[in-house]
Amino acid sequence: MAVAEQGVSEIEQAAAVRNNLTGRYLAVLGVALAAWWLIYGQLAPMARWATYALLGLDQGTHLAGAVEFFLFDTPKVLMLLLLVVFGVGIVRSFFTPERTRRILAGKRESVGTVLAGLLGIVTPFCSCSAVPLFLGFVTAGVPLGVSLTFLISAPMVNEVALVLLYGMLGWKVAVIYMTTGLAIAMVSGWTIGRLHMEKHVEEWVYEARMGDGGPERRLDWVARIRYALGVVREIVGKVWFYVVLGIAVGAGIHGYVPENFLAGIMGKSAWWSVPLVVLIGVPMYSNAAGMIPVVEALLAKGAALGTVLAFMMAVISISTPEAIILRQVLKPRLIAVFIGVVTAGILIVGYLFNLLPLHDIVTAGHSFP
Repeated sequence: MAVAEQGVSEIEQAAAVRNNLTGRYLAVLGVALAAWWLIYGQLAPMARWATYALLGLDQGTHLAGAVEFFLFDTPKVLMLLLLVVFGVGIVRSFFTPERTRRILAGKRESVGTVLAGLLGIVTPFCSCSAVPLFLGFVTAGVPLGVSLTFLISAPMVNEVALVLLYGMLGWKVAVIYMTTGLAIAMVSGWTIGRLHMEKHVEEWVYEARMGDGGPERRLDWVARIRYALGVVREIVGKVWFYVVLGIAVGAGIHGYVPENFLAGIMGKSAWWSVPLVVLIGVPMYSNAAGMIPVVEALLAKGAALGTVLAFMMAVISISTPEAIILRQVLKPRLIAVFIGVVTAGILIVGYLFNLLPLHDIVTAGHSFP
């Protein structure tokens, strides 16, 4: 009896220690968020002070415009990236690859297509890292069209890009990006599913059927926060260079490209601009976070919204490295259909949103510099 009581007491003590640790983690997290908010609000005046008072550049020059853009956007984007990736890490602790596979397996194709598109938002995979999970879906018996919906949605509807677009251009542009990306993913997956192209998946994929992955360990909030911090180190450590590079390109566009130059080659009047930027974007590869500063600068210089969205979607959702990896899983005809259907969807989005007035879409308070 005494041994049993001692065991219960030790369990209670361990729970109390864990609760105290959780409280400390949450307190530190609250302080960090408050500091983040205060610093974020001062980035614009700090960038102006550093450009004109500290560096002594003349206001109105090309160099000053580029430097101010770079000094403002670099900490802004990196701070947003830290916050968003941490939140993504918390969400990701609930949606492990195994759990995502279980959610989609056994669902009707129509339901599975919608779920796959939505899960693509909350599971932070780029176009290349989504391929192994796509393979797991196919080997688990998830319909091919549903699996391809996830493969398109995961990189295209990127949660980091979604929040960065909101922070830079307002909620309307962010909603446009999310809804059009989801629509392309769902319609493309459904269309390929109707074509019944399962025979164009490599035979070894179906021979490697996966069984149950076993029980999953439940995480408490201390473990989830630690996991999210690990995700921050992993993702930000990989993408920060591309983010800074993208901001540098955006700063160059902002400072040196004439106001009406891009309007002439990427504006609404240039009907050929949408297929041209998609053709340019498909062979390229970049993460979404690195593309957002470029998007902001292009729009500020007169490029049409649909053209810029088409370029961004082509770069982040259809990449040469992804096609090379997919070739190990899919036969050439299915890869061609996959790229063709997604490209057609992106072209439609480009032309559709070029009909909309840009400055009526950008939320007040997010006007271009």
